[in-house]
Amino acid sequence: MVRIRLRRIGLKGQPTYRIIAADKESPRDGRFLEILGVYNPRTNPATIHIKEDRVFHWMKNGALPTESVAQIFKSSGTQTRFERLKKGEALETLVAEAAEAETKRAAPKRTTSN
Repeated sequence: MVRIRLRRIGLKGQPTYRIIAADKESPRDGRFLEILGVYNPRTNPATIHIKEDRVFHWMKNGALPTESVAQIFKSSGTQTRFERLKKGEALETLVAEAAEAETKRAAPKRTTSN
């Protein structure tokens, strides 16, 4: 069975994670099938980059996200877009919407200090 889960990367005490598709039996940092995105919880707000078209492909073919990845998908809106894909919306429109949402999240927040 294929699971969508986190793979830890980064230095000691500075974790960053890749969102990957891997066989359920593989170790956490072991063999994987495909890299689907990146999650960095150390930034404020957390940095999330997801290849939603590939995530949708794996989920349509039966891959299940772990609890932590499901929370990331929920916060980024990927889960709601997947539900809309299952109901029949076009993949292209959902991926374009995801790209637009990611650019809004990644836009630097300006603060003025005097």
